[in-house]
Amino acid sequence: MPLPQGYPFAMIQLPASYQEYLDGKDERFIQTVRPILLQSAADKLHGVRVVDNPSGHQAHLDESIPYGTIIEDID
Repeated sequence: MPLPQGYPFAMIQLPASYQEYLDGKDERFIQTVRPILLQSAADKLHGVRVVDNPSGHQAHLDESIPYGTIIEDID
């Protein structure tokens, strides 16, 4: 679901659980996952699934996960 125009990601506050998840992670991982965390924080509807696969990490919204929750999975 796209954000309304004129709603910059910079104004979106990540929930504490998301910020804690990012703490201590390397910059490349953060750059991969953070846009999806911001999208989740903007809509406040779904949590995030982070998948570790052979080509690296991927993150996506997952409607089966409650907002504010991150689940790690292996592909």
